[in-house]
Amino acid sequence: MADEEILHQDDVEDVIDEFIEAGVGLTGAAITNASVAHALNSTFSDTEAEAALNALGTKINSILAVLRTNGIIEA
Repeated sequence: MADEEILHQDDVEDVIDEFIEAGVGLTGAAITNASVAHALNSTFSDTEAEAALNALGTKINSILAVLRTNGIIEA
């Protein structure tokens, strides 16, 4: 059966390709990896923690935006 074609296979593939390109296949700007190394030292401050959490929140929001754009999650 691997050699057989589905009835109107080319047409079906074209429609699926168009759907993917119009929705799920959209690509956004690359999202850089989040920083995974944070050193806490004896002079650790709230400002350092706040900056790290803000950077993490920004990264998460970028990921969510791509998921929404591609219809993977609802807007």
